[in-house]
Amino acid sequence: MKIYHNPRCSKSRQGLAILEESKLNFETIKYLETPVSKEELTEIITLLKISPIDLVRKNEAIWKENFKGKELSDDEVINAMVENPKLIERPIVINNGKAVIGRPPEIIKTIL
Repeated sequence: MKIYHNPRCSKSRQGLAILEESKLNFETIKYLETPVSKEELTEIITLLKISPIDLVRKNEAIWKENFKGKELSDDEVINAMVENPKLIERPIVINNGKAVIGRPPEIIKTIL
């Protein structure tokens, strides 16, 4: 099990707490310190069963200043997230081939 975590995000901290309380083994990936590769991000999006644009934090200044209102392909959206990991919605939890975005954090319990 993995959690893609940003310690500065309250929802991400709440998601991490849910995993810690579960007493299950998991790996914490601080994706701002250890950025995800394009391949890894593509795999996460596939597991989430969403479009790449649905994983973007559209209120981030980086998005608004550089990408908002532009017609972007899925590949371009993924590249934007790889180059600017702050754009990735969080937390993301992956367990046994299933994945969820922990918003609200309680949704994480559905894949434990």
